[in-house]
Amino acid sequence: MSSGRIAVAGAGLGALSAAERLRERGWTGEIVIVGDEPRRPYNRTPLSKQLLAGTRQPAELRLAAHRDVDATWVLGTSAVALDPHQRSLHLGDGRRLDFDGLVIATGTTPRRPGGIPFGRRVHTVRTLDDARALDAALGRARHVVVVGGGFIGCEVACAARDRALTVSLIEPREALLTGPLGPTVAATVTEQHAKAGVRLHLGTTVTRWEETGRGLRLHLSDGTVLKADAAVVAVGTEPRTDWLQASGVQLADGVSCDPTCHVIGPDGRALDGIVAAGDAATWPNLRFDAVPRRVEHWINAIEMGQHAADSLLAGPTAAAPFTPVPRFWSHQHGLRIQSAGMPALGTATVPLTGAPKSGRYVLGYTRPDQHGTEILVGAVALDAPRALIAYRDQIGLPLARRRAA
Repeated sequence: MSSGRIAVAGAGLGALSAAERLRERGWTGEIVIVGDEPRRPYNRTPLSKQLLAGTRQPAELRLAAHRDVDATWVLGTSAVALDPHQRSLHLGDGRRLDFDGLVIATGTTPRRPGGIPFGRRVHTVRTLDDARALDAALGRARHVVVVGGGFIGCEVACAARDRALTVSLIEPREALLTGPLGPTVAATVTEQHAKAGVRLHLGTTVTRWEETGRGLRLHLSDGTVLKADAAVVAVGTEPRTDWLQASGVQLADGVSCDPTCHVIGPDGRALDGIVAAGDAATWPNLRFDAVPRRVEHWINAIEMGQHAADSLLAGPTAAAPFTPVPRFWSHQHGLRIQSAGMPALGTATVPLTGAPKSGRYVLGYTRPDQHGTEILVGAVALDAPRALIAYRDQIGLPLARRRAA
């Protein structure tokens, strides 16, 4: 590709990163960025904690571009259909946007299970408007219930405790963050929340919701009944791909991509001129294996947006595979959690620095390859940021090689 129009469906971090990289690589054609929110890209990471705690303000969240992307912004509407053969996007306001190249970066939406009375008292957190509504609700509340013990749920619980609210957290597993971090780190995080005064209801679920004149009443599977003024539901996300259902592109927990970020068409082959990036994209990271997965992290959105732009310009046959080391961080009740790689893929753990009993350590996650060699697939640091750096470049390599280094 050397000229024409590149459309970007989505106006978040991945979209902005792709647009910046296109200009950096010398793309002089038109860039049109389409987003459903009425505002330009902003940082969503603080929405579940710093914004609610009052340490960050909405005006501070806008993402500053590192270079002028010279784009046409179409905001307050979204892509509602894609015709990959005619190379056109159909927008919610009735317009048709023809393109020569397309970056799909529409992100995710919070999962909203049925039977929950979402509204003034029951919230999810994805957009700035969501966070503002929750902030107002917390300002009126004395007791808030958080449903879901993942990162969003845990961070909201932290912010609510910082505001001296009574917080009850409901999680079906026996510890918080067990899925992404495994039982050892999960035990440390769970203990930290308990020490901070979060009322933990582990190994249980909500079986019935009631709205009362004064608030909410939640019935739990263990027979407990909780009364609350507000609730936050944080039970995972779903990729925003409903608008692609009739397009023929392959969808499987996201937009299916090949290793280079090119979208897979109906015939199972990569589509020239269409790539995907960020939380909505599922692709095989060949650093680990050939299984397609989604990665919902801030750094991944940046790096995948950049790589998708490179791949779009290069084409499917010349583009390189996208093989990052995923990384993320979280601060919870003073505990600093940092991760590199994909710990959830590990079948065993090994202490790399320190010991879990100390509360300050780096834990390695390994799994055997086809020859039985233990491969380091992830590492998690608790209050040990410098120690983690030494292991980041070893992700995907045999553990024995790491020890010999």
